[in-house]
Amino acid sequence: MKFLRHLALGAAIVLTGSAATTGAAHAATPAEILRAGAELGVSQGYPGVIGLVRTGETTERVSAGWGDQFMRVPADPRAKYRIGSNTKAFVATVLLQLTGEGRLSLDDPVAKWLPGAVARNGNDGTKISVRQLLNHTSGLADYIGDARVAVPYVADLNPGKLWPPQTLVDIATDQAPVGAPGQKYSYANTNYVLAGMVIKAVTGAEAAAEVHRRIIEPLGLSGTTFPVSDPKLYGNWLHGYFFVRDISFSSVQITGAAGAMVSTMDDLAKFERALVAGELLAPAQQAELKTTVPVDATSGYGLGIVSVQLPCGRAWTHSGAVLGYFNSWLTSDDGSKQVLVAANEYHLLGGTPAQAAIGEAAADAYCAR
Repeated sequence: MKFLRHLALGAAIVLTGSAATTGAAHAATPAEILRAGAELGVSQGYPGVIGLVRTGETTERVSAGWGDQFMRVPADPRAKYRIGSNTKAFVATVLLQLTGEGRLSLDDPVAKWLPGAVARNGNDGTKISVRQLLNHTSGLADYIGDARVAVPYVADLNPGKLWPPQTLVDIATDQAPVGAPGQKYSYANTNYVLAGMVIKAVTGAEAAAEVHRRIIEPLGLSGTTFPVSDPKLYGNWLHGYFFVRDISFSSVQITGAAGAMVSTMDDLAKFERALVAGELLAPAQQAELKTTVPVDATSGYGLGIVSVQLPCGRAWTHSGAVLGYFNSWLTSDDGSKQVLVAANEYHLLGGTPAQAAIGEAAADAYCAR
């Protein structure tokens, strides 16, 4: 089931600029560029698209289409949505904070904290470091495309079913490694499921609890949650769709520490700004966060965030894609300028025209500043 390779995936979606920043469109403001991209994304098949553009202390929000296409409720840029793999930056931040506190090392082998968790079919937790989990160089296969996970996830008939993290890891290690530890970048949600397990082993608390205590609460992210079992959404939220099927309520245990969080544009922007600007980590850990391994010719994966080369220079980014939702963000190195965009349809295929439309618009809006 290779079509599932984009599920909860961030780095595979590369943001590139387009001709939208040249010619007659050159005079358009970043918000106007992003709004045009949102409208194009809706015309290409998204029910709704929301976006945010921020420069310094000035924030503008855009929207197009429907937040609930059956009830004809307009898309609200302040609504909650599933952020998918943008969860990874929160989890990586907790582990980096624990490193700064001297409670573990990024070079610790996974087996030190999770003995026996990765120990079959050539997968060896004694040879995989915590750092290699966070930058996706562990060589572990991804559990997400296995039919035992993919079929019930897509069917969404029992979204409250329990999926213990070790069960997901076991499904991944039913497969041989895709490479030797440290050899190459290979994106796998398995890495961050294990990262969440390491957090619990070190602290005695679930990753969700540590994220809440260390990040959500201190930053005042009132629209952000890290559900651990409840598949529902609450309050003002975007309905998510699989083509035309409303699939807003879906399993959060299948993605777990790799992609279960819910947030808002404003909250996610605030977190990413604080993270890249160095407000959440000590200098040594901030340097680790931004140390990347090559993904392709234009991007590199750090620890839960991606460095990407745009026409106007380097930016930090990541994307999130889970059942019914696709989103991405761009932030400058000092956090002074940001662009975020989210759509409320995802049918587990990457590279669609609608994705291209909002991705190009986000990059163009970022570079138009």
